[in-house]
Amino acid sequence: MDLLWKWATVFGTSMLELWAAIPIGFVLQLSPVETAILSAAGAIVSGAIVIYLGGSLREWLLKRIEKKESRKGRMARIWEKYGVIGLGFLSPLLTGAPLGAAIGISLGAPTGKLMIWMAVGIVIWSVILTAAVAFGLLSFMNGVPS
Repeated sequence: MDLLWKWATVFGTSMLELWAAIPIGFVLQLSPVETAILSAAGAIVSGAIVIYLGGSLREWLLKRIEKKESRKGRMARIWEKYGVIGLGFLSPLLTGAPLGAAIGISLGAPTGKLMIWMAVGIVIWSVILTAAVAFGLLSFMNGVPS
């Protein structure tokens, strides 16, 4: 039951913010593989909810975006320069999956393409961030005298 609680915590946190889920996975002493998989899965699920099911959630997120003009501007510039691939790849890192999905939908991204590229971006960023934390902790622990 304890393991299930840890998994649910990392998964649930990543649904809100990928950046927060990875350190939490390490704090809860999950393996880097478990942490990467659970954080990626949570972020993908939250993106899918917004993209496919979240009409009212999308409206709420879009109102939230309007309050954060700099992020909206950054994502709009990425959209103009790189299209759905750039938006899908970078938004999980810059704004989080749910907000990135809402921005993509509001900019007119095709839902299927957006979901694919967000999933690709989420998996890649989950692996990169998890590896960075794992190697950082490993080098920190190796550098500390016993």
